[in-house]
Amino acid sequence: MFRKRESIEIKSMEQIAKMREAGLVVASTLRLVADAVRPGISTKELDVIAHDNILHMGASPSFLGYHGFPAVICTSVNDEVVHGIPGSRVLHEGDLISIDCGAIVDGWHGDAAISVLVGDVAPEVAELSRLTEASMWAGLAQARAGGRLSDIGHAVEAVINAAGDYGIVEEYVGHGIGTSMHMHPPVPNYGKPGQGPRLSVGMALAIEPMVCLGSSEVGVLTDGWTVVTSDHRYAAHWEHTVAITEDGPWVLTSLDDIHL
Repeated sequence: MFRKRESIEIKSMEQIAKMREAGLVVASTLRLVADAVRPGISTKELDVIAHDNILHMGASPSFLGYHGFPAVICTSVNDEVVHGIPGSRVLHEGDLISIDCGAIVDGWHGDAAISVLVGDVAPEVAELSRLTEASMWAGLAQARAGGRLSDIGHAVEAVINAAGDYGIVEEYVGHGIGTSMHMHPPVPNYGKPGQGPRLSVGMALAIEPMVCLGSSEVGVLTDGWTVVTSDHRYAAHWEHTVAITEDGPWVLTSLDDIHL
């Protein structure tokens, strides 16, 4: 996915503003899909909602056709970590579904993911989602000019490790984003601080911790896409696209105008 010597794309504020437009499409779509989540709905029905909204807002879906991916959103349920394909699967009370969405506006990408509780869930499942989201926000807060890339992953890991015995998926990481959905640099959710490229104004990153109730070991199903935990315990996934500005991190994929 990433070439070793690939440079990091630097955006102007005008280009970041265009990414914000794409981010608002993603945020709106995730809100609609999350509101539709309930026991009895299929993941395909959620995908149709996402597709209709992205097109209605004048954008294009990032995921549909990407390396052959057959849907507009990723719907990963329970032990599915990421890249789950929407289909006939029906949600049930107690499920946890992670929904990943991307959109393109005038060639600029936005990418975000949320985890949604389906009805009443076990307390440990609700806490897993809450903790994963909290670790994402800790990472986003480190997306500041002058810092180092590994400061982000270290902040994510510190939140998870302080909470107890959880697994942080290492094989799948965040990424640069802009004129393409996946760009240099990769953004791990772990590591020592003060390492890697220096962060600078104009960078945009997708920060996306994937955290498991048990082991961090994962595998891929025979569909070639869906990543699952090896011990089949639940996993959560949260993601935002953030731009590094002179005034600090600007979260581009939130309905609220969040500057950290």
